[in-house]
Amino acid sequence: MLLNLTENDVVLIAGAYALGSIPFGLIIAWISGKGDIRKKGSGNIGATNVMRVGGKILAVLTLLLDAGKGAFAVLVAREYANTGNLNIVILLSGAAVIIGHVFPIWLRFKDGKGVATTFAVLTAIYWPLGAFSLSIWLITFFLTKISSLAAILSMIATPTLALYYADILGYGVVYLSFFIAILVIVRHHSNINRLVQGEEGKII
Repeated sequence: MLLNLTENDVVLIAGAYALGSIPFGLIIAWISGKGDIRKKGSGNIGATNVMRVGGKILAVLTLLLDAGKGAFAVLVAREYANTGNLNIVILLSGAAVIIGHVFPIWLRFKDGKGVATTFAVLTAIYWPLGAFSLSIWLITFFLTKISSLAAILSMIATPTLALYYADILGYGVVYLSFFIAILVIVRHHSNINRLVQGEEGKII
C-alpha cells in the first residue's frame, strides 16, 4: 500500500512531520523571556514544564498549539490526500506529526513527549477515541495531580478502546494507537523511574 502513495501523499506526511517538529513550548518560553526551557524544570518542552517555568497562561498557549498541530495535520491529510490512499495517509500523517513532536528535527531529534499532540490526533481521527483517552488523563490527574501518570494510564487504555472500535475504524487505527502508546510511554521512561521511587512531582 505504501508503494501506491502519490507525491502529494508523501508531501502531506512529510509536512505533518515538519509541523510536529515545531517546538512551540521552547519558542513561547523564549519569546516570553523565560530563556531556554530545556535547561529549567524537567527540561521538557511540553506544556507541563512550561507551566512550571512560565505559569499557566504560557502553558495553556503551548497546549493549544501542540494540540492544534496534531489536529491540523490529520485534517489537512483528510482534505487533500489521494482518495485511494485516504485512510493510510491520515494514519501516517497522524503518526508523523507525533513523531515530529517527540523527535523534532530542529532540536536534533530530542525533547517532546507528545501527549497533547496525541490527544488531538486521536480526536481528529475519531473523536470518541480522543475523548476517551483525554478523559482517562483528566480523571487520573484530578485524583493524583501527577501529569506523567495521567499520560501513561491514558496511553495504556487507549489501544483497548481502539480495538473495541476496530470494526468501525479498521485495524489501521488500532495499530496507530498501539504505536503511539508505546512511543509516549517510552518517552516517559524517566518519569516512570521517579514514579516507582515515589519521587515524581505533583502539579498543584
